[in-house]
Amino acid sequence: MKKLSIIAILILTTCPLSAGAEPLDCVINPNSTVELGSFQDGVLAEVLVKRGDRISRGQPLARLDNVIEKMNARLARIKAESDIDLRSARLQEKYKARELQRLESLRESQSVSTSSYEQAEIEHNMAMMSVESAGLEHSIAKAEYERAEAQLSRRTIKSPVDGVVVDVVMSPGEYVHEQSTLMHIAAVDPLYVEVYLPVSSYGDVSDGMTAIVRPEQPIGGEYTATIAVIDQVFDASSRTFGVRLELPNPDFKLPAGVRCTVEFRGTTGAD
Repeated sequence: MKKLSIIAILILTTCPLSAGAEPLDCVINPNSTVELGSFQDGVLAEVLVKRGDRISRGQPLARLDNVIEKMNARLARIKAESDIDLRSARLQEKYKARELQRLESLRESQSVSTSSYEQAEIEHNMAMMSVESAGLEHSIAKAEYERAEAQLSRRTIKSPVDGVVVDVVMSPGEYVHEQSTLMHIAAVDPLYVEVYLPVSSYGDVSDGMTAIVRPEQPIGGEYTATIAVIDQVFDASSRTFGVRLELPNPDFKLPAGVRCTVEFRGTTGAD
């Protein structure tokens, strides 16, 4: 699968952080790329975004056909909202309780047989169990409704990140399965600035150090980025190591996939 991220390796033979050194070549990448898929199989009913759209986390991007799921959710809601069986069981239990109480008063005067009283006691106990059973069934109906709603919700495919739509791969009417890619999304806040330094400069950089990043034209401008990652594994063949800087991009002003130059300040962001 094609990846949006590009890694540019600059092979250097002199220390880039020495006084008067030339700025280093770098590349501005998205912090992540997502091959958006679907939780469930089905026919793609609609795509709600297009290439280049800005999107936010949780935003609906596409929907699968959901007619059956809507019907199941509606049926489950009716069952969950109905408490007829529970109310009926409670009324029956109250009736059996009063009957038992009446026989108990008669039993004291020996006006009712022991077997009749025991029968009424058993029926009252069974009525109480019926109330518990009806309550359980009502709770199960509520849980089934929540499950049906969740299944219906999963037919709507939402964005996992804030970012931009790189491209849309599938169209309405196509069948979506677990291996399908609906679209590619790039998360562009913050951006990652990738640069490679010679091994001789390893001790000259540290986490939190800031740098000036200058995107190539026609983007242009100067932006402050902060070192977030310093590779602990070197490339022996080129005698370089990678450094990643985070470049804030809250308004999505800067695009990703842009070449740039970076100039280290030699200070940390806290200074």
